[in-house]
This record gives sequence, structure tokens and C-alpha cells, in this order.
Amino acid sequence: MKPLLALSKGIDWVSTQLGVFANWMVLLSCLVSAGNATSRYLFHIGSTGWLEIQWYMFGAMVLLGAPYTLLVNEHVRVDLLYSFASPRQRLWIDVFGILLFLMPICLILVYFTWPWFVGSWTINEVSPNAGGLIRWPVKLLLPVGFGWMAMQGLSELIKRVAALRGQVAADFTYEKPLQ
Repeated sequence: MKPLLALSKGIDWVSTQLGVFANWMVLLSCLVSAGNATSRYLFHIGSTGWLEIQWYMFGAMVLLGAPYTLLVNEHVRVDLLYSFASPRQRLWIDVFGILLFLMPICLILVYFTWPWFVGSWTINEVSPNAGGLIRWPVKLLLPVGFGWMAMQGLSELIKRVAALRGQVAADFTYEKPLQ
């Protein structure tokens, strides 16, 4: 189990770095959006490229930030069941959720989005809009994001199984959303 926990630690480190990158994308996209709006309304200068780069950054925020969200235990789950479960029951819910839902959907999405990216890259697809950007970088975010989410799911699975076996005293605190 020690090699698996070491693997988990490495995956967690990468997810943390991707989370930092996603946070910077939030700031950068706000600056680009403000700059684009300012140039459009004050100087009547618009740019399709600047509009498209914003949705590229939004894609990066979501697809690269989601594994970090899973790492810090802030992802969406069935709160009705989870909030009333004991810590051990929560571990089992997480194990089954990862195995039955997270991993299969991530792998299916990697399978279907990889050819979409390769096709775009092969033809060097460009936006049909005047002044638009090349499309393959944003399409690459899809298989990379879903692939890394599967890796973070593997990391969480390793930690949950180790906790169930009593090999780690993992803290998987969960704060029920206030609603």
C-alpha cells in the first residue's frame, strides 16, 4: 500500500498545481474580459480572439480546477445520504461513487474527446469567426481534464481504501452546504 500512497501523494501534488493554475485563470479571464469590454465600449475596437480566449480560460478553470476540487473534498455529492453517514460509511460511499460513477464517466469522456482533439489538431482547426483562434488547444483541455480527474479519482480511491484498512488516519472532513 505504501507505493500506492506515494503515487496518490504525487497525483495530489499535480492536482494542487493545476488548482493554482485554474485560480490564476480566474484572475486573468477577469482582466481580459474587463480589457475587452473597455476597448469595445470606449474605443469601439472589438476582438473575436479576445472573446474566444476567455472561453478557453473558462474551460481551463473548470477542467483543470475540478481535480483540485475533488482533492479538497468540495465536489458535488448526494448530501442527503452523506451528511447523515458515519465517517466509515462516508468512506464506503466515496469508494463506490468513485468506482461506479466518477471513473467510468471520466474514462468514457477521455475516450470520446481524444479523437475530437486529434481531428482538430490534424487539420489545425481554426475558429470560423474572423480573427478567431486555433481550436485544438481548447479541445485538448477535454481529454486532459477528464483524464486528470480520473487520476485524482484514483488517488482518492487509494486514500479511502487505506483509511478503511486502518493504514492512514485520513481526514476527509465534509462541510454540508448551507442552504
